[in-house]
Amino acid sequence: MDREQFRQILDNGVWHQNASLIQLLGLCPLLAVTTTLVNGVMLSLATIIVMAVANVAVASLRNLIPHEIRIPVFILVVAALVTVVDLIFNAYFHELYLVLGIFIPLIVTNCIVLARVEAFANKNPPLQSLLDGIFMGIGLLWTLALLGGLRELIGGGTLFAGIDMVFPGVHGLQLLPADYPGFLLAVLPPGAFILLGLLIAWKNWAEARAAARKPDAGSDHRSPLPVADGV
Repeated sequence: MDREQFRQILDNGVWHQNASLIQLLGLCPLLAVTTTLVNGVMLSLATIIVMAVANVAVASLRNLIPHEIRIPVFILVVAALVTVVDLIFNAYFHELYLVLGIFIPLIVTNCIVLARVEAFANKNPPLQSLLDGIFMGIGLLWTLALLGGLRELIGGGTLFAGIDMVFPGVHGLQLLPADYPGFLLAVLPPGAFILLGLLIAWKNWAEARAAARKPDAGSDHRSPLPVADGV
């Protein structure tokens, strides 16, 4: 794998094919879990682990899996990995495990995981598939972290609330006055929809502005880079 392919996988995962802002996959955890920054980050980390290992497993076994039963096999691989992650969270982050609840087991059916396994890992070598899983997960992580941080700050005036569930003895920050009444809409699913729409609009604006600043595309006769996953 050369540097250009590495850069392309990174750019696609973190920005150009961002699962939350472009593909709009995994909206269920995106809307339900991102009431705080900590919740969003920890669920994202669990998803990154599952995606990375599942991609490597499928890429390594892709020539041995019959095409007709590939989807059940993919789900079985992902389910086994999610079970391991679920047990780890229950053992080491039990309070957070209770907060995240059903959304850790639901990683099994997360469209982000299954989409990358089918679209990329099933067609590429293990190393590229590992990087794709990691960078797609990082794209999900910064989106959930930003959305969770905004909802937490607007909704309650705090940041990193619940960090003590991960690092005992560490406390969150009270950024707004203690008498701040909070904004209930921000911590409800409609507030998540509104903020997600604003994030998508911001991303589109940033890309349009970046494109406008580039030299005339007509003067560059190089062919565009192929999409990393072939879709």
